[in-house]
Amino acid sequence: MLNVDNLTLHYGASQILWGVSLNAQAGAVTAVMGTNGVGKTSLLRAIAGRHPYSGGTITLDGQVLDHPKAAQAAQAAQAGIAYVPQGREVFPLLTVTENLQTGFACLPRADHQIPDRIYELFPVLQQMKDRRGGDLSGGQQQQLAIARALIARPKVLLLDEPTEGIQPNIIKQIGKVIELLRDEGEIAIVLVEQYFDFAYTLADQFCVLNRGEVVLSEPAGAVSREDILQRVSI
Repeated sequence: MLNVDNLTLHYGASQILWGVSLNAQAGAVTAVMGTNGVGKTSLLRAIAGRHPYSGGTITLDGQVLDHPKAAQAAQAAQAGIAYVPQGREVFPLLTVTENLQTGFACLPRADHQIPDRIYELFPVLQQMKDRRGGDLSGGQQQQLAIARALIARPKVLLLDEPTEGIQPNIIKQIGKVIELLRDEGEIAIVLVEQYFDFAYTLADQFCVLNRGEVVLSEPAGAVSREDILQRVSI
């Protein structure tokens, strides 16, 4: 289980997160929701070791991820956290295969191979494995970014706006992959998503932020669609 407890975060003198707590369990999707600028991406970046946090703790399966003073993305990745950021961060001049191979960094050398399952989840990547990442469509790049994250066999998958700028048929495919990963029960998925219906359909747990604070944290069955929609529309 991923546990975020009383997390605070600053950018310079500006405080962005105020005592945020969140739990994400394997086999469940935790949707982090809220309007633009409330701290959702900052929360994911802190969990992933991309930005130092000012206070609080982050633990994964009881192990403290000790990076409050400096960004430690490598430590978080080695602990089992995979991050798919906004913008995807695909290497444009590397082929699809080479992009996937960058996910080997946290694996022992004996495991440096692309599992067939990656291509089962994302068939288009096998068809385009020799194409450069920069030549793919936005939806194909998003599939590549998620696939690259899965190469590392994570315990936690952080997805930041996976539907942004993507055509509807690819959104459906990505939704099916998230459902499959959830139902397999081995990965905790934390989803930041502005597309309300996409997030609402997938979520097992909701965490709504407003001005850097948690204003709602409930399992899916304990809160109505209207209540969540009202809170994320403020």
